Amino acid sequence: MRPRLMAKRALVFALALTLLALSGCAPQPAPEEQAEDAVLLGFSQLGWESAWRIGNSLDIQEAAERAGVQLMFDNAQQKQENQIKAIRSFIAYQVDVIAFAPIVEQGWDTVLQEAKDAGIPVLLTDRLIVTDDPSLYVGYVGADFLEEGNKAGKFLIEKANREGLTDLKIVELSGTLSSSPMQQRGEGFRAAIEGDSRFEIIETMSGDFLRSKGKECMESLLERHEKIDVLFSHNDAMTLGAIEAIEEAGLVPGEDIIIITVDGEQAAIDLLQEGKINCVVECTPMLGDIIMDLAKKLAAGEEIPRVTNPEERAFTEFDEDLMDIPPRGY
Repeated sequence: MRPRLMAKRALVFALALTLLALSGCAPQPAPEEQAEDAVLLGFSQLGWESAWRIGNSLDIQEAAERAGVQLMFDNAQQKQENQIKAIRSFIAYQVDVIAFAPIVEQGWDTVLQEAKDAGIPVLLTDRLIVTDDPSLYVGYVGADFLEEGNKAGKFLIEKANREGLTDLKIVELSGTLSSSPMQQRGEGFRAAIEGDSRFEIIETMSGDFLRSKGKECMESLLERHEKIDVLFSHNDAMTLGAIEAIEEAGLVPGEDIIIITVDGEQAAIDLLQEGKINCVVECTPMLGDIIMDLAKKLAAGEEIPRVTNPEERAFTEFDEDLMDIPPRGY
């Protein structure tokens, strides 16, 4: 770890606490409560668009406190330019490690080159980026989005096999355009059902991972299509909005329309147990402890795995232990 003057540390934490106040996050321990040589991690969160994102932010903050990591936390409020500003502020204050959840895949090379030139390793969390220079970041912590989409498709195949379903018309609510979960969840889903004549994706709309847009998109889809048999939604927030639209249209979610969603929020699990959702593919936000462990290793000059995926599962209407799922925490 590079040496720092006490005055500089105090200035860093003054900024960190200001960022926390502006973002609405729970405050981190005061500087005097942490060791002078603690790892300083700058983290840029993309926003607060869902219960998943809030749970992810809180888990990161709590994990930093448990690990004794000094955390500068910034909420970008769904804007890439805000994330770039935050990363540049982390560089200016010479943090030991930068971690961020990129809102989109492209447009990061310049600022990440600045971090590399400053000798600060960058860790991607939750989402990936597209770059011509993979050395601009040292690793990724988060879900296997292709596998999530694949699990969604495999459930639909199992559902069709069990119930003898054919000629299923599918609508898809995708996430933020040009984001890695949007791209890869869709790709994984299509790979699973490819070549099976029972399934047809009739339209895809982006709900931007937002509940309000999920409802708006589903209302539009129901108006345009006489027959919708399946909804594949890229996150629970959009799904909850879509279910509102489905019920307002006089249809029964989970029966008239098969509902497949990704994330695993408590609200989605509750609806799965009620029969209004048929499959919930888990995408855990509880990444904080992994991030802190990797940040400490990076600050110590150690190598880390290029990709670290948490263990995740799919919850479906066919599970015998469906009512025994413990509280999700988000």
